[in-house]
Amino acid sequence: MKYALLIYGSDAEWEGLSDDERNAMYSEYAAVSETAGIFGGAELQAADTATTVRVHAGETLTTDGPFAETKEVLGGLYLFEADNLDDAIAVAARIPAARTGSVEVRPIVERG
Repeated sequence: MKYALLIYGSDAEWEGLSDDERNAMYSEYAAVSETAGIFGGAELQAADTATTVRVHAGETLTTDGPFAETKEVLGGLYLFEADNLDDAIAVAARIPAARTGSVEVRPIVERG
């Protein structure tokens, strides 16, 4: 089964870290990237760079920023293939944001 490991955290909290603290976390993220089964992923730019798109009555509407004001925002993701959910949870627990924010583990729909 393939899973998306969705990384949520606070932009403000990240900005409050020292360069040394950020570099240490980047090293942890790099280690997760090398885990067997990881087949993709990316860090996202800050939430204020987002554009939300909706279509209503055939008209495309855009809003700057994320849809909702939330404490935690999607900051990145890994794509992971595992035999079971427990294996995906074990990798998610190694992601630094699991200590300061959260990591959502969600199965990917595979159509054959």
